[in-house]
Amino acid sequence: MLQIVCLDLEGVLIPEIWIEFSERTGIPELAKTTRDEPDYDKLMRGRIEILNRKGLGLPDIQEVIDGMRPLDGAREFLDWLRGYCQVVILSDTYYQFAAPLMRQLGLPTLFCHELIVDDAGRVRDYRLRLRDHKRASVKAFRELNFHTIAAGDSYNDTTMLAAAHAGILFRPPANVIAEFPQFPVTTSYEDLRAEIISASRGA
Repeated sequence: MLQIVCLDLEGVLIPEIWIEFSERTGIPELAKTTRDEPDYDKLMRGRIEILNRKGLGLPDIQEVIDGMRPLDGAREFLDWLRGYCQVVILSDTYYQFAAPLMRQLGLPTLFCHELIVDDAGRVRDYRLRLRDHKRASVKAFRELNFHTIAAGDSYNDTTMLAAAHAGILFRPPANVIAEFPQFPVTTSYEDLRAEIISASRGA
């Protein structure tokens, strides 16, 4: 089957890294994610300012990530999906964050971004692989003649979902459900698997 499934990472396969870091450091402002703020640049500029003000750097974040695990059932779901069709993870996280969790998920293909970090480990900036790269990737897969299904949970996933042949929300917050009623909502991996199979029938 000429089909590919594009999945978001945080909130779909792993916990939200910034929420985990916020809880570990006791800095509530760092708990804000793309579920709350649709402007990604504004969100990241705020995060970098807070990190530098608090004297925190990449090693501090990586220490928290090293203690994280994928969501319950995520590895089993992903193993099934990779046996069913081609899979690509499209995320707005950073390669410096994702590596330990990718190993726990069996090293799926990941497209994401890069942090700019100085020699002291301070985060100075970030480099996008491509603006709105999730939508651009889905569009490119469609041009390669793949029947494309996309699943995500946040504002920054909705352009990807709209660009796919079929878009699916997975455990989204109420504000995203309300603003994007055109996408079916799933709350478990069993539901997501069924929705993917259903969307595959038109491939």
